[in-house]
Amino acid sequence: MNESLKREHDIIKVCLLAGKIMLQSGAETYRVEDTMMRIAASFGVTNSHSYMTPTGIIFSVEEPQHITRLIRISDRTTNLDKIEKVNSVSRKISLGELTIEEAYQALQQIEQEPSIYPNWLLILLSAVASGCFLIMFRGIWADFLPAAVAGGLGFSCFVVMHRVIPVRFFAEFSGALVIGIVSVWLVNLGIGQELDTIIISSVMPLVPGLLITNAIRDLMAGHLISGLSKGAEAFVTSFAIGAGVAFTLSF
Repeated sequence: MNESLKREHDIIKVCLLAGKIMLQSGAETYRVEDTMMRIAASFGVTNSHSYMTPTGIIFSVEEPQHITRLIRISDRTTNLDKIEKVNSVSRKISLGELTIEEAYQALQQIEQEPSIYPNWLLILLSAVASGCFLIMFRGIWADFLPAAVAGGLGFSCFVVMHRVIPVRFFAEFSGALVIGIVSVWLVNLGIGQELDTIIISSVMPLVPGLLITNAIRDLMAGHLISGLSKGAEAFVTSFAIGAGVAFTLSF
């Protein structure tokens, strides 16, 4: 492999790794494509093309040789910290502060970084958020604690089930199911009063708000397939949450 061809392959590797991290972390499709093409242009590849869906990225360059690569995206979450770090690397590349090798190493470090928020903190914040949502929905202060307990336990179940069965539908269904059971149990004990407000507030941490927002933004930007795919994923998530709560209330 000559030097020019090796450089081209290295540039594609950097672009794909940057796109992979951003897409896995919840970035919008058009933002990922723009970042990848800017990185390629900064390294001298002006004629590049990218196409992506929520489950894969296709990246191609035409000069000096036509090369097309595909990378699979198997897991997606929300991590705005990693998106910001990739954007920072992209800006440094544009300013000429990083070589191809340095950029690839920096992106590898970002990819391998664990989440900055441990699970116990996410569960705690979900509990607090559930209680705050209850107040926002004009619930009574006496139901703040029941909503926080139900929301925290439901999110805990979601985290555990997602580790055991890496299918979001079952994890979200299980989390909503636990929220429904705990909410009904607390109301029957007399600890909670307004069952509907407690349940609605407790499931809010599970609601795919960012996914819905990205779906609309992708549709508005003209990325129809990505927008429809994310919209369908948000619908399935919402259905899982509703089914979990409905299953509890039906009994």
